[in-house]
Formats: sequence, C-alpha cells, structure tokens
Amino acid sequence: MSVIDWLIAPLQYPFMVRALAASVLVSGLCAVVGAYVVLRSMAFLGDALAHSVLPGIAAGLLISGRGDRRSLLWWALGTAIAVSLGIGWIGERSRIREDTAIGIVFAGMFALGVALLSTVRGFAVDLVHILFGNVLGVSSWDLAVIGGFGAAALLTVFLFYKEFLLVTFDPALASTLRIRASFYRRLLLVLVAVVVVVSLQTVGLGLMLAMLITPATTAFLLTRRLPWMMGIGAILGIVSGVLGLYLSFYWGIASGAAIVLVATGFFLVALLVSRRRDVLRWRLKRRSGRPVAAE
Repeated sequence: MSVIDWLIAPLQYPFMVRALAASVLVSGLCAVVGAYVVLRSMAFLGDALAHSVLPGIAAGLLISGRGDRRSLLWWALGTAIAVSLGIGWIGERSRIREDTAIGIVFAGMFALGVALLSTVRGFAVDLVHILFGNVLGVSSWDLAVIGGFGAAALLTVFLFYKEFLLVTFDPALASTLRIRASFYRRLLLVLVAVVVVVSLQTVGLGLMLAMLITPATTAFLLTRRLPWMMGIGAILGIVSGVLGLYLSFYWGIASGAAIVLVATGFFLVALLVSRRRDVLRWRLKRRSGRPVAAE
C-alpha cells in the first residue's frame, strides 16, 4: 500500500471523516484554552468540571425524562458554568485558594450527581454515553455544536486576549490599569467550562482532559511566549488527533487511547529536548565564566 492509499483509505468511511473533523476541532480548541489552564496551574479544573456536570445530567433526566445527548447538553453546560462561577466566587470571597475550592466543589458536585443518578433507572448506560463519548460515533449535529461553541470561545480569546494575559501573569498590573480582574477570571473559568462540556459530549472524559492539558504543556516546554504556546499546542493537538485516529483504524485499538498516547509521546519528546537544551545552556554559561543560577 502506498502512502497516498494509506491516507485515503479511512476517508472512504463517513464516520472516519466526521471523527477526524471532530478531533481537529476539539484538539485545536482545547489547546488554545488549555494554555491558560496550564499557565494558571489549574490542570485539575478540567477534571473537576467534567465530573461536576453529573448533577445537571441527572436533573435533566429527572425533569425532562429524556436521555438524548441534545437535551442533556444544555443541562450539562448550565451546570458547568454555574460550578465554574461558584469556584471563582469561593476563591475570591474567602481565604481558600482556587485549587482547594476546585477540590471541594468537585467532590460535592460529583457526590450529588451520583446520588441523583442512582435514582434514575438505567443511569449506567446514559453515564457511559455522556462521560466516555465515542469519537467514531460523532454526528453532523455534534460537529455543528463543536464548531459553533468553538468559534465563540476562540472569538472570546481573541477579543479579550490582553485582559486574559494580564490576569494570568500580572494581576497587580491589571488592578493598576483598572481592569476588572475578577470579571475576567470568571470569564476565563466559564470559557474552560464551555470547552469541557462541548468536548465531553463528543469525545469523552479521557480524551478531553488529555487534549486540554497535554498539548499545551508540551508547547510550554518549547516556548515561553503565549501566542506561540497556543499555536504550537494547537498543531500538536491536531496532529495527535489525526495520527491517533489513523493508528486506531489500522491497528484496531481504541481511538481515544490512541490519540492520548500520541499526544503523550509528543510530550515526552519535548521533555527530553527541553532538558537537553537546558543542560547545553548551563554548560555554555559555565565555560564562558558567567554565573549559573541554581535550579
């Protein structure tokens, strides 16, 4: 089989085309928003929000009696936004740090969700579909949802790039410039919540968390500029998604696992490269007689 045939063969199946499109959209979106998550040391936030949507899903099942993904999406989205705002409120109105607030809210909401879902007959099947997703089962409606919310999220990042940058790196300067730091912190939390839910509905918990954190962290090892970090992270995420799906198609392994493993492989390579670069820089400084900072 030639390289061209190897690339074209999976495209003969509509489900593979939709899966590739979903992987590209989700990977690029998660990498851009994930850059802020990594820089603010909120890697736990994605996991917390993903599990905190359970009460919303349970409420949707109990009130509407409908278990389809289209109706549950809005319940999950509303819950995730409310949880993200609650985390921000606790972090601002108390002495509790934001990561501690995330842990408290995560545990409480997850327990509430499990308690509510235990009263819904057949909840296990619905939980599997919502939390673990199936990238090979992505529909045209799923692609429209990802595209619509993804475009809105990227537009928000573009419009408020300066404000998000100041809030992330220099909150004191943001206050000096009379920028409402608390508002933009909350907006950033809402942005993460939207990305988490949209990704969760289609590709599942494991893939969403990997795409939110791993490409952005890999890019962080390669550059110190935020725009480059977003761009490199998006490219790595997209390549991981596409290559993972091709490996899944030809090797018969789980698609989500294949994508995560490829992204992790890129991270390990970047880790080795950045470490060797730091060692080389240290040796050059030592030979030149310049002071070397202790690590």
